[in-house]
Amino acid sequence: MSANLPTTRDLLRERVLARTGRRIRDLSVEVVEEKIVLRGQAESFHVKQLAQHGVWDLLPEAKLQNAIVVA
Repeated sequence: MSANLPTTRDLLRERVLARTGRRIRDLSVEVVEEKIVLRGQAESFHVKQLAQHGVWDLLPEAKLQNAIVVA
């Protein structure tokens, strides 16, 4: 195995950034007790919603807490 393989968290972060057109500032993707937590700042609720759909693209059954702040 290579030490350079991306983690699930890395894959999720990249998918969220791609889905939102990189419009989430300070994006953090955490896996806490079998739940995925998104943190950062978005310019609109639409971008916040796109972020959660980015997670569900890869893990459709994931428990998700979207703690992204709209500012």
